[in-house]
Amino acid sequence: MEDPTELAPAVRSILLAARERAAEGRTDRVAVDPRDLRAAFDRAEEDGRVPVVAEVKPTSPTTDGTREDDPVALAEGMVAGGAAALSVLTEPEHFGGSVEVLDRVREAVDVPVLRKDFVVAEPQLDAVESDVVLLIARFVGDDLPDLLAAARDRGFQVLVEVHDREELARALDAGATAIGVNNRDLAELVVDLGTFESVAPHVPDDVTLIAESGVGSPADVRRMRAAGADALLVGSAIMDGDVEANTRALTRAEADGEAETDGEAEADEDAETDEDAEAVIDETTDTTETPT
Repeated sequence: MEDPTELAPAVRSILLAARERAAEGRTDRVAVDPRDLRAAFDRAEEDGRVPVVAEVKPTSPTTDGTREDDPVALAEGMVAGGAAALSVLTEPEHFGGSVEVLDRVREAVDVPVLRKDFVVAEPQLDAVESDVVLLIARFVGDDLPDLLAAARDRGFQVLVEVHDREELARALDAGATAIGVNNRDLAELVVDLGTFESVAPHVPDDVTLIAESGVGSPADVRRMRAAGADALLVGSAIMDGDVEANTRALTRAEADGEAETDGEAEADEDAETDEDAEAVIDETTDTTETPT
């Protein structure tokens, strides 16, 4: 597993808390009948939407303040805004999440729900039913293949999070079919969208690829999509303000971007036409008198 001393203090605290909760879980083993994440992304594409996994995140060590709205209402707003799937934080100490909230959200919506937590031991998989679980390659280390298999045995789809090519190689060797590239460096908490751009070319075409962290605008969406993202996981940029409007702005980023480009092209054509017309007028009115 990851050496906590190599992590940023906030992340180190999260990992240590996760290890303390490692023995938690239901006494019975969960069995999940999951909603298909890839199919949800495909439906979004067919509908002209960018596939976005919108995150219900009450608070975070990397953001200021706490969102106190009803998580179910937030989730429903995100789906109304076009989110293809949802991510729900269940980590209680640093993100204010809970498995109870995930249960409520999953019951209220019809899109796939990802459990966003810091799973480091098999018993934690039995804490709650979700459609997808997150395994962070850096946190679980050599336990990744076993945890991946244990999650699939329960019916979960698994999103394996990586940050660099070395972690990507380990995830692929373990059999991951959905990869999330985190643009945030857990050692320093620095966010760089170039991280995704450097890792994405090495992901096989048959692997579902998600860009995580740092996406804050439609331009960022278009940048990550151009780099090969099948979908984007977005938290803070959606939670900050009207979640439905924020989600819609990101899911419509490509369509609106094309409209803006078309509008600029039409404006350029109109300008050229106006210039040509003025030239013709100048030629027909600029006559020279012949002396008699």
